[in-house]
Amino acid sequence: MRLLHTMLRVGDLEKSIAFYRDVLGMQLLRRNDYPEGKFTLAFLGYGGEEENTVLELTHNWDTEHYELGNGYGHIAIGVDDVYAACERIRASGGKVVREPGPMKHGSTVLAFVEDPDGYKVELLSED
Repeated sequence: MRLLHTMLRVGDLEKSIAFYRDVLGMQLLRRNDYPEGKFTLAFLGYGGEEENTVLELTHNWDTEHYELGNGYGHIAIGVDDVYAACERIRASGGKVVREPGPMKHGSTVLAFVEDPDGYKVELLSED
């Protein structure tokens, strides 16, 4: 067994694809419209689905906004340098919501950014 993907429901698919592709550097791997169900699925990641866990964005055509609720945590992405990644994200128009630095009660360097729908993405130093 292996983890295949994480799914997020998004209100504006084009804006969300642009964020994950242009701001976080993922590749759009595939996109399929389902007219009978009135939804679109887009899969993005840092490599092919055969070897990597990817992100599935689900856009229900009749829904522009979702309430995030209090059960969702975050997606985590490993980066070489959290500080540099935050600067690149800011320069690309991304929103850093927790500045880079050591985690509370620990030494792991992390930061949080927010996607267009308000989902949190944690950036973790991989060393």
